[in-house]
Amino acid sequence: MADPIIIYGADWCFDCRRARRFFDQQQVTYHWVDIDEDTTGEQYVLMVNKGMRSIPTIVFPDGSILVEPSNYHLAQKLKISESHLVSW
Repeated sequence: MADPIIIYGADWCFDCRRARRFFDQQQVTYHWVDIDEDTTGEQYVLMVNKGMRSIPTIVFPDGSILVEPSNYHLAQKLKISESHLVSW
């Protein structure tokens, strides 16, 4: 089984909710880490973002990271063409 996509974020964050909704609509499996409840996750976000608490921080199985991506950038990363998107 491939490593899952990991979304580091917080429930209060609109962009985090939007990213999760995008993955759910596209039926993409991911693991959610709420950095308000997981101090290790928060420390990871701070490390990756040079001390900034920028969320969502999304880590892909290939090791690449997107920070605060738009739905367009998520679709590009996942190689989902606009005609195959379930819903924006």
